[in-house]
Amino acid sequence: MLVAVSLLIQFALLAVMVFSFSEHAETFYWVCILISIAAALAIVGSRMEPAYKIAWLLIILPFPVFGGIFYLFIGGGRVSSRRQRRMQGIWDRSIKALAPDFKADDLLPLGGEAATQATYLEQRAACPAYTNTVTEYFSLGDLAFPRMLAELEKAQRYIFLEYFIIQPGVFWDSILDVLERKAAQGVEVRLLYDDMGCMFTLPQHYDQQMMAKGIQCRVFNRFRPVMTPRLNNRDHRKLMIIDGQVGFTGGINLADEYINQKERFGHWKDSAILLEGDAVWSMTVMFLSMWDHCAGLEENFDRFRPPAAPVRPWTGYVQPYTDTPLDQETVGQSVYLNMIARAKKYIYITTPYLIVDVATNTALCNAAKSGVDVYLITPHIPDKRYVFEVTRAHYPPLLDAGVHIYEYTPGFIHAKNFVVDGRFATVGTVNLDYRSLFLHFEDGVWLCDAPCIHDIERDFQDTLTLSEPITLRRFRHLNILLQLYRSILRVFAPLM
Repeated sequence: MLVAVSLLIQFALLAVMVFSFSEHAETFYWVCILISIAAALAIVGSRMEPAYKIAWLLIILPFPVFGGIFYLFIGGGRVSSRRQRRMQGIWDRSIKALAPDFKADDLLPLGGEAATQATYLEQRAACPAYTNTVTEYFSLGDLAFPRMLAELEKAQRYIFLEYFIIQPGVFWDSILDVLERKAAQGVEVRLLYDDMGCMFTLPQHYDQQMMAKGIQCRVFNRFRPVMTPRLNNRDHRKLMIIDGQVGFTGGINLADEYINQKERFGHWKDSAILLEGDAVWSMTVMFLSMWDHCAGLEENFDRFRPPAAPVRPWTGYVQPYTDTPLDQETVGQSVYLNMIARAKKYIYITTPYLIVDVATNTALCNAAKSGVDVYLITPHIPDKRYVFEVTRAHYPPLLDAGVHIYEYTPGFIHAKNFVVDGRFATVGTVNLDYRSLFLHFEDGVWLCDAPCIHDIERDFQDTLTLSEPITLRRFRHLNILLQLYRSILRVFAPLM
């Protein structure tokens, strides 16, 4: 709501500006036309996702007086030189901390599918693949919650938390109690949360309240009611790291609906994964990089390096990864596309939103047409009605290609999981929508031959029994107005 109000105010100011130039209306008009032409040419020639191009051109071309100016305000997405230099410095320190772990070639004996994915994440995202890491999958936030508390209680050196949404209640209050006690004991506790994600869940100056409790706290990308591309760049990651030895990630935010202590949209189906061992160091570097980005620091990451983990029996390969919208590399999308392309038997996907880009839609359709069993589970009870309609608008082409789509009837499924052929999987924060794939900071864990993959697959099969199959027949006799509404939403979905 605040975003909408701020944008309306700025549109009003723009109208006042136009009115004030009424004596030079013709000159102003032609200047705006030239700006719109330049913006349209820049969009066409950019590396932007095709759906973004179409959406922006449909705004600029019919409304050339304001469309180009509007694009200049929020559509450019250029990163300042100063910010680029700071990002490069953080990137260099991340590479230095993780380079000794770059061993993607070790996956070659497992086949080209494994090695190429690991190599991509290593070379393009500086995210190594690890062995000697125990993984544990949680099929519900309800199950992850007590384990999180237990692991936090074991902290001796530091606790790092990075979340999109935090809300006082059973979940967060229980964690905060542990954090306060640990901080009082001398454990270094750091908390990073997204300002937009917590806008309606936390009071103003909550970071100061945390500092008063001995908890270091930073707020990511503070909201300012100004039209800017940065407004869309949110920290959607979910990380909990204890001593660099234990790490959690997945779809779970720190609010009560995620552990079904509060019902909002029926039963909340989510997932999380625990890592214990060598791979947690990569997650630690991810957090420290984001912390330095927010705090303007240049820390020596090595001081947080944990002692060598005990050698364990074969645990498969575990590769935590992160994605940033501030570069040209769409890591989250590429991980999904690589997994789809290499599937031979089946692909199991859970996602709260199905607002797919052209490349992902094509990949899923081609896989299904090639004889791969592609199964998707989405929510039956939506958290956002218009997003739900856009999701359903994407069903027909997929169904027509042979993709099996189910809706989770007990409520809302928030898990973001992929399983391919029982050998590969990913659990993380990346939704199948434009915001996650192109605009947000995200993270995930790619798995190869890890024992927990069977648990993820079993959870998918169990969830399938609670879900309703969607058939193409349902879409053939839809109300014409609903079809039009969904078509419009689908066109402008990249900008929502």
